[in-house]
Amino acid sequence: MSLATAGMDAARRASLALADERVEYDWNQLDPILNRAANAIAGLPLGPERRVAIFAHNAVETVIAYVACLEAGVSSVPVSFHLTPGEAAYIFRDSRASAVLVGPETMEAGLAAAAEAGIATVIGWRCPAREGVIAWEAWIGAASEAPPPVDTPPLPHLHYTSGTTGRPKATETPPQYFPRVATVGDLAAALRARVTPSPGIAVGPLYHTGPLGMVRNLFGGGSLVTVASFDPEAVLGRIERYRVAGSVMVPTHFQRLLSLPEATRARYDVSSMQRLAHTGAACPRDVKQAMIAWFGPVLVEAYGATEAGSTTFISSPEWLERPGSVGRALPPFETLIIGEDGAELGSNQEGQVYFRDTSGRGIIYHGDPEKTAAAHIAPGVFTLGEVGYLDEAGYLFITDRVSDMIVSGGVNIYPAESEQVLIRHPGVADVAVLAAPNKEMGEEVKALIVPADPANPPSAAELNSFCRASLAGYKCPRSYDFVDDIGRTAMGKVNKKQLRQRFWPADRTIGG
Repeated sequence: MSLATAGMDAARRASLALADERVEYDWNQLDPILNRAANAIAGLPLGPERRVAIFAHNAVETVIAYVACLEAGVSSVPVSFHLTPGEAAYIFRDSRASAVLVGPETMEAGLAAAAEAGIATVIGWRCPAREGVIAWEAWIGAASEAPPPVDTPPLPHLHYTSGTTGRPKATETPPQYFPRVATVGDLAAALRARVTPSPGIAVGPLYHTGPLGMVRNLFGGGSLVTVASFDPEAVLGRIERYRVAGSVMVPTHFQRLLSLPEATRARYDVSSMQRLAHTGAACPRDVKQAMIAWFGPVLVEAYGATEAGSTTFISSPEWLERPGSVGRALPPFETLIIGEDGAELGSNQEGQVYFRDTSGRGIIYHGDPEKTAAAHIAPGVFTLGEVGYLDEAGYLFITDRVSDMIVSGGVNIYPAESEQVLIRHPGVADVAVLAAPNKEMGEEVKALIVPADPANPPSAAELNSFCRASLAGYKCPRSYDFVDDIGRTAMGKVNKKQLRQRFWPADRTIGG
């Protein structure tokens, strides 16, 4: 049997293990597939780094590939399927991956990127016959069904963080999410102790750390349902059908669920949900309140980053007492607010948010000691680039990102303040506030508005009055542009640097 099924009784082994829109496996069916995949991956010419890049959309095969890497003691490199061949090639090359796994949607881009990176081994599932692509189905079918060795040292995933400030940075999954143990058998046991057998549903791309954590849960014996893309009603249907107990979502998912007609939402039973985590971007308060009213007090919010893991955490009851907070620090972290003079600030004083890792690790960018050092102000004390404050009880409130700050006439303006006001306007579906050039002031505040009704958008004057009712005039946008989309990623993030480029000369660089 595979490590994922160790200790399961007969009834459990006959229950759901893994599903997507096309296929379902129980544990009896999945077990030999995991063993074959792990043995096939272990048999690759991996080199000293033992890394394999996974460049594919969500599917059962993608999940199996990640779990097989865990079982084989191979470091998988999650690669966004949105990347161009050139962008993917950089990650393939920088990670020193020995092979690339692709799906039908990424086959051509994966081949091109692998060729550019000098990688000869490309393996694809459900791909049409193509020179240079090894058929996954035949490849794992030819591998041994015997359980792989349990004493192989486990290797964490190698993630690549946002590349909005130069090249993406590589970072291993932190110990909080990937226990540093001696063998893959120990890893499976450690994960098994953390998970429940009830199904989870992965609705975000598996190359993101939140959904990928649910894949590790499967390695520990937790069932998983994954979807290729987020369709709100289809997701509700799967929650009801599989009695899903857990998921990781972002505010954009919440907004799309809430946009369904009330009658449609009422048709689905979501009472099985026990833990609905959200992360990735700030969640509008009314959206979170509506989700808690619908699903119950099962929402939990984690704030952190790929390179750090979750640094703070807040439950639904806590959040209802302190709306807008992202919670208190999780061990081994402590939260610090640092002023411009480098001194630590007291309660309710806004400054840059830092975290002290009491283990001394901090954050580590793989192979880049300079970037690692630049993120710290002292050993183990690092920033994720946010501005915020702590209340008297130690709950953190994020007010903006340092890199998104607008400096107008020497005054610092944090765009999140006006974003939080404008998103409450009934005519605004989404908004991004950023710096635009101003000859007199250097920079001015501009808002990009996605109207709720494109045929009848609110006027700039109406939006300005709405904003000024809550904020000082200098914090309100000087101009409003109406757009179809602000380019949010599947995890709810917005690339402000990319949005700003349309307003600034090509030789003008803004932080972020």
